[in-house]
Amino acid sequence: MIAEQTRTKTTCYHCGDECVEQRITHEDKSFCCQGCKTVFEILRENDLCNYYDFESAPGLSQKQTGKSLFDFLDNEKIVSELLEFSDDHVEKVTFLIPNIHCSSCIWLLEHLSRLNSAVVHAQTNFSQRKLSVTYNKAHITLRGVAELLDSIGYTPVINLEQEDKDSKSGATFDKQLLIKMGIAGFCFGNVMLLSFPDYLGISSLEQSYQQFFRWLNVILSVPVVFYAGAEYFVSAFKSLKQRFANIDVPIALGVGVLFLRSVYEVVFDIGPGYFDSLVGLIFFLLIGKWFQNRTYQALAFDRDYKSYFPLAVLVKKAEKYEPTQVREIKKGEEVLIRNGELIPTDAILIDDKAFIDYSFVTGESEAVEKGKGQYVYAGGRLSGKQARFIVQKIVAQSYLTGLWNDKAFQKEDQHVRLIDRVSQYFTLTVIVIAVGAATFWQFTDPSKTWLVFCSVLIIACPCALALSTPFTTGSILRVFGRNKLYLKNADIVEKLQKVNTIVFDKTGTITNASEKSLAFIGTPLEEAEKQMILAAVSSSTHPLSRYIKRFLADCQNHIYQLESFEEYVGQGISATVSGVEVKLGSAAFVEVENRLRERQASYVHLSIGAQYRGCFAVKNVYRKGLSNVIKQLAQRFNLSILSGDKDTERKNLEKIFPKNTVMQFDQKPDDKLQSIKTLQLEDHRVMMLGDGLNDAGALKQSDVGISVSEDISTFSPACDAIMHADSFGKLNALVSLARKGRSVVLASFVISLLYNGVGLSFAVMGWLTPLVAAILMPLSSISVVAFTTFMVKMVSLKLKL
Repeated sequence: MIAEQTRTKTTCYHCGDECVEQRITHEDKSFCCQGCKTVFEILRENDLCNYYDFESAPGLSQKQTGKSLFDFLDNEKIVSELLEFSDDHVEKVTFLIPNIHCSSCIWLLEHLSRLNSAVVHAQTNFSQRKLSVTYNKAHITLRGVAELLDSIGYTPVINLEQEDKDSKSGATFDKQLLIKMGIAGFCFGNVMLLSFPDYLGISSLEQSYQQFFRWLNVILSVPVVFYAGAEYFVSAFKSLKQRFANIDVPIALGVGVLFLRSVYEVVFDIGPGYFDSLVGLIFFLLIGKWFQNRTYQALAFDRDYKSYFPLAVLVKKAEKYEPTQVREIKKGEEVLIRNGELIPTDAILIDDKAFIDYSFVTGESEAVEKGKGQYVYAGGRLSGKQARFIVQKIVAQSYLTGLWNDKAFQKEDQHVRLIDRVSQYFTLTVIVIAVGAATFWQFTDPSKTWLVFCSVLIIACPCALALSTPFTTGSILRVFGRNKLYLKNADIVEKLQKVNTIVFDKTGTITNASEKSLAFIGTPLEEAEKQMILAAVSSSTHPLSRYIKRFLADCQNHIYQLESFEEYVGQGISATVSGVEVKLGSAAFVEVENRLRERQASYVHLSIGAQYRGCFAVKNVYRKGLSNVIKQLAQRFNLSILSGDKDTERKNLEKIFPKNTVMQFDQKPDDKLQSIKTLQLEDHRVMMLGDGLNDAGALKQSDVGISVSEDISTFSPACDAIMHADSFGKLNALVSLARKGRSVVLASFVISLLYNGVGLSFAVMGWLTPLVAAILMPLSSISVVAFTTFMVKMVSLKLKL
């Protein structure tokens, strides 16, 4: 008797590859190479083995890794090109990591600090396969970070031109999806061809060929189900593991049942099975997925606010500084950055010194001193007097957007999207209907049981339902963008729909920053004093400082030098100009008694050399169309005002706002924040509009915070949206569009449910095959996309947007 020799396949615990050349055992686990074992040991030593809980064998093979890959990172010039930020303590870099492929990857990469304590922070961008790492330069180098990533299987791809390529390329495409479509299409065509004997009812003489063709269909369906359609099973499994039924659950269930039933019929020679429907189903599902991805890419490109981000700085042109949008800044140009403004690009300081606050990048709020000729990285906020810089790189607006979207400025809320609530019940309902229909036909006509079960699962796939919200929201975002309202993310649209209270800041928000009536009250100023004041206010970005600068525009300062500058939020500014102290601000800040409260104006008191000189009376000019906007909003919202100024304009505002409007004046930034919290505790959904200077805390606390920006604006990452001041008159129409968007979504839900209802009726009665259902499914998605896009366009035209 000859004993049969069997071969046991052993796979690597880390990467899942077969252990062919060698097998290394450690802690009862098998590894294909020493590299995979080393990665496991690193994770084990650092208590990071949760990495393997998210997915079986989630790692990447370590057979081809080597530290010599990163020798070039010892070159300081190359390193300086790659770094996004560097100071005496930390450095920041963003790597392209093509191997990021699942939730385990994200979890591990964002816990790099547990592998090496020198890593301060790591954040992944899954869609772009990028990883941003901030690390302590005293304990690890850039090369060390790259080698650390390589050692755990996430080798970074480093290309100095990568960012330019990313910005210039339009939409990308999924090569793997195209390969899957190709395989599914090839197999579908051949399965249809091989199924002709069964379609035509061949004679008994050809039954041997018939059985052979059926087995060929089985073989052809295997790569389609287990490769081309694998992601549906993976997605459904992960969803159920989290106790949530997503839209892939009924698809995976239908495909799985159809495949098992078809194989059963062929193995036991009962019938031909449903391989034509099965393979065709996956092929058309992939076509629908490709169409959906292409549309999403176009949608993301259309709403890309990075290309017209309303942040501007002063650029020197013909011996004069002019406001210029950051996307138009060129390498080699001279820019003037004032106190509180963000440095939007890498540059070289040409003034003697400047203090830079890099809290956006490093989390450290202490300003860093920079000297003349030093290289300054983008992302810092100037603290103190204004400074001049020479631009070294074009502005990477994706970097500015990254600051806007940083976790430090994200709000922790329990916002649940409408589609998530609806799709959960929808999927469970579909499964119940499919099981019920199959049970009915099993007792009535067993030949239709599996056909009906699979047809119900496929025709009722909530793809059309799932597309309703994103495409409605995308269309709204496009309209917002055309009207200069830029949202941080799409979820803000749903939050806008729930707002019931609107809070306004006054100065720079409902008042027009470009039109002011200003006069000086006191002893007439001498020319030298005017020049000192001009030098002091030039570093401030506060609206009142800008008004005074414009008032003194004819006074050219070529004599007095600004030696120090400090701005006290909500109080005033203090500067030393050629050895003389100049203070401008509230009466309390300048330490004088305010006797001008009866006048309807804002007052900026002035002292020079500790001597009180008088005050600037600024009479506000309200934004064009303010009365009409407030009248419209008052019909649907509770309105209130939070202002840091005195209540000198209360009477004017009472004429514009309704009688029940709550008006609070002399509010410090913390006071505004607490006022918003109080409203929220009283069950108000608050939208706040501020100028982004003294309102950062209140904007962040609000359910929706909108920063109103002039041509020159500071970057406010605390807000959810940025609105150009020119669009203020459209505020009611823009909010109305967001609220009507919910009606469009609900209408598209109704259409989707009607489609599913009709389709289910035919499927339950056995009049639909899974193949026909798979063809109709993407058509329903297209109809929903067309409907939502058309309806949002019609609504926006009606609102004159």
